[in-house]
Amino acid sequence: MSTGSEATMTADLSPYLRATRFIDYDQPSVQAFAERVCAPLAGAGAREKAVQLYYAVRDEIRYDPYDLSIVPDALRASGVITKGVGYCVTKAVVLTAVARQQGIPSRLGFADVRNHLSTKRLRQVMETDVFFYHGFTELFLEGRWVKATPAFNLALCRRFQVKPLEFDGINDSIFHECNAVGQKHLEYLREHGSFADLPHEQLFAAYRHHYPALFRLLEKTASFDFHEEAEQERRRSRPSRW
Repeated sequence: MSTGSEATMTADLSPYLRATRFIDYDQPSVQAFAERVCAPLAGAGAREKAVQLYYAVRDEIRYDPYDLSIVPDALRASGVITKGVGYCVTKAVVLTAVARQQGIPSRLGFADVRNHLSTKRLRQVMETDVFFYHGFTELFLEGRWVKATPAFNLALCRRFQVKPLEFDGINDSIFHECNAVGQKHLEYLREHGSFADLPHEQLFAAYRHHYPALFRLLEKTASFDFHEEAEQERRRSRPSRW
């Protein structure tokens, strides 16, 4: 799916290397994360570093779709790293930030995806099987933009029999169409473009419009544990679901 052109290669990449309000790689927690992951790669190229950063964000930051907060601090890369938990958008923010910290041009991408597999409670609170403004990262590697989606950590994938999403720095890494047992997983419906920083107002306007019940619950400080929901469904021997 990746494409490249001379126009892309000569474009101004500076907006995708800056620290921003949400991609705050100038903060100590982000710097420490990126430098720790890339320390064994002294002398390596951008692609090798991008791959290692992808796996670190994917597996060290726990995925939780209920970790949805409109508070800016909770959406910044530094805050997500400190908490150690995030959902698809905030984990993409982290990958974008640590890549920039290592001098790799990166940006955020968003798309609506249909989710055929979800836990019963998540389906109830979302009232839809479409994830609006699902987030991923685009990295500029070897002259072209490559997509990477670090959302679902390895432990969760194993629990749900979902193939962990791999990334080689060459091919787009978005979503498998099926899980490990052949059930439909996710399909892309609509892309919303690429951004140098998190489009906070645009993002949450869409969330509030499409997920009113979820926001009502969150405003009441409702507490959910996505991993526990998944484990309970697995124990009941139901088909594996996201």
